[in-house]
Amino acid sequence: MGQNGEAQPLSPKKQVHLFYCVECEDLARKVAAHSDNITLQSINWRNFADGWPNLYINSAHDIRGQHVAFLASFSSPGVVFEQISVIYALPRLFVASFTLVLPFFPTGSFERMEEEGDVATAFTMARILSNIPISRGGPTSLVIYDIHALQERFYFGDHVLPLFETGIPLLKQRLDQLPDADKIVVAFPDDGAWKRFHKQLDHFPMVVCAKVREGDKRIVRIKEGNPAGFHVVIVDDLVQSGGTLIECQKVLAAHGAAKVSAYVTHGVFPKGSWERFTLKNYENPESAFSYFWITDSCPNTVKAIANEAPFEVLSLAGSIADALQI
Repeated sequence: MGQNGEAQPLSPKKQVHLFYCVECEDLARKVAAHSDNITLQSINWRNFADGWPNLYINSAHDIRGQHVAFLASFSSPGVVFEQISVIYALPRLFVASFTLVLPFFPTGSFERMEEEGDVATAFTMARILSNIPISRGGPTSLVIYDIHALQERFYFGDHVLPLFETGIPLLKQRLDQLPDADKIVVAFPDDGAWKRFHKQLDHFPMVVCAKVREGDKRIVRIKEGNPAGFHVVIVDDLVQSGGTLIECQKVLAAHGAAKVSAYVTHGVFPKGSWERFTLKNYENPESAFSYFWITDSCPNTVKAIANEAPFEVLSLAGSIADALQI
């Protein structure tokens, strides 16, 4: 309200020019489809004969004075250098502001040292991103979804402003659509997952699992909560081989869970490990996961699991479009 009690007009939305890496083209198009204020731009991703990148940013003159964003995917070390080269170049093209959207921060689980000599590559990646040149509008906005450890926000320097978003609202929306929505229990595979997500899911009954050592083995046990008779949804930030999720599923089923599903924001699945969750790998289909939800933060996985039950992709596109207006 103004001083006279009159409603103030809404500030106009930013017109954003969105560049993207090759892997993220499908996600970028979905983001642009969510808003008339987002215009897709392109980069020529080429290589010299020796393999080093030969890159060209199209429309470089046209984006002067404009709000610019880049949608990145650091899916492997081999694609990071070419994207970093573009990320460092865009803010220097006299743009009004620069936003980097990196849905999955890939080294996030390597954030600590357990003994002298360990290299915390999460800190290394944060330092690389902290050196993005300042644009005319100030520090770069860095959008990351469900980073593995919240303390990693302190790894970034003052040249970037990390914005930590989450895919949990997408999960909650999907759970509300299920026919057994009133019979959902949320399970966490360990205390770390509970710390990250329980406040966002506190209206659901909860089960917390834990790994305990028995001899030379680490066994998953239920630490608290009762899954009996419920559709239990295991929630975590990411999955690699999936071994922990499978062990949790077995324990939950043994304690009477009617169905077990899983949600992770980042379906990393190296070496095709997603295949162990497909129905063909279960002798008894009733023991398989009912649903396995991931987001499209890892584009290569999204392409691999297309039309493969029990996987469903919950797209971050709408959330990214909203974040670009902050």
